[in-house]
Amino acid sequence: MPKINLPEAFESRMKTTLGEMDFKAFREALDKEPRVSLRKNPYKTFEAEIAMTAVPWSSSGFFLEERPSFTLDPLFHAGCYYVQEASSMFIEYILKHIQAPTDGIFLDLAAAPGGKSTILSTYLGNDGFLVANEVIKARANILKENIIKWGLGNTMVTQNDPEHFSALEGFFDVVLVDAPCSGEGMFRKDPDARSEWSEDHVNLCALRQERIMDQAGSLVKGGGYLIYSTCTFNEKENEELVRFISSEFTYEPVRIPLDSSWGIVESEVDTEEGKYYGYRFFPHLVEGEGFFISVFKRPDDAYHHEPKKAKDFKHPFIKSVNKQDVQKLIQRLGIPEESTLYTLQDSFFWLNPIFQYHFEYLTRFVNIKYFGVELGKFNKDQFIPNHEWALSLLPKKDFAHFELTKEEALGYLRKEDIQPKDLPEGWVLVTFQNMPLGWLKNLGNRVNNYYPKEWRIRMK
Repeated sequence: MPKINLPEAFESRMKTTLGEMDFKAFREALDKEPRVSLRKNPYKTFEAEIAMTAVPWSSSGFFLEERPSFTLDPLFHAGCYYVQEASSMFIEYILKHIQAPTDGIFLDLAAAPGGKSTILSTYLGNDGFLVANEVIKARANILKENIIKWGLGNTMVTQNDPEHFSALEGFFDVVLVDAPCSGEGMFRKDPDARSEWSEDHVNLCALRQERIMDQAGSLVKGGGYLIYSTCTFNEKENEELVRFISSEFTYEPVRIPLDSSWGIVESEVDTEEGKYYGYRFFPHLVEGEGFFISVFKRPDDAYHHEPKKAKDFKHPFIKSVNKQDVQKLIQRLGIPEESTLYTLQDSFFWLNPIFQYHFEYLTRFVNIKYFGVELGKFNKDQFIPNHEWALSLLPKKDFAHFELTKEEALGYLRKEDIQPKDLPEGWVLVTFQNMPLGWLKNLGNRVNNYYPKEWRIRMK
């Protein structure tokens, strides 16, 4: 790997921060190849074909001994794992330590591309509900795709500016803000981050972070938690933001216990309100990229926003399905007996009924890109299943399942015309290593490939 030219001002600051000896090790670490890591989806079991070692602060995170072609792995497209930088997996450890409620309502305010949202979704499982938000449309589409692949159905993807959440003060049990930043922690992985860096950009990012946190800080309910993170090293975007949060809102500091062997550096942040804590990941001390994270607890007696239940659910586009029709669809599709259904543009969406109350309240305030699991729609009397249903954890009992070879699976993912031998007629859920990939329809004289065109892989 060629030696990285660092911005002069950044190099000077890091020498002051780390000291000459540590800076030398830090500098050498930036010239090494980064470790490749992924996080397994515990709801989709599979056997890895490559050597892995555990990420110490994550129950489902692993380092890979070499980098495979993820694009040419059908299990990647099935949502069996998420390729994620190891340092950011520390969020899982934090959630477990603070014992965040698994039946809570969480918000990931700057969620794209979705790695941290899948951590929150996994933690909540079948009991809680996640709002994964991204303001930029193109990035929100990537977030939606990754949420669909993860398949848990406990998430609503939204596209909103942070200020659009202002009516939801005191509503969420956990708010995560992985703030847009100057990206110093990505200098090893991303050459563009180095060329785009400047002191002016750092200052601009810090101002943007203050604006975001000025909104986010009010959204946590009494007894809930605010988690702030960046992938940068400087104090202006990290410790100074901790001071800003503590001065603008009433929060208690949260200290996270560390294993000294992990190499994570605790930062004590002195503020007028007392001592707070941050956690830094330096690439010469941990097997991961640059990262900073801090945790705050809302006092138990702070405001709790209890949603007001409307007599009838009303939304300009989303319509609730009446109980009688829900029962018919449960019988016909084999979805769980406990199901809430909605329609959007004639397509049916499934939602766990325990989330219904909060979901319907949230729809009053946010711009929704996706929610629950999209099942499909009727064409006359025939039900056309959606790809989203195929990748979800919901049962698909009344459809034939057909296992593809790896070559066939890659052909399917390229949206090629494939005709596997002995394929049953009608709608068929195709799988690889028993993991659903999507739908084929065998019409007898031809087979239609229903893999989404916009998701198809182009690599040969």
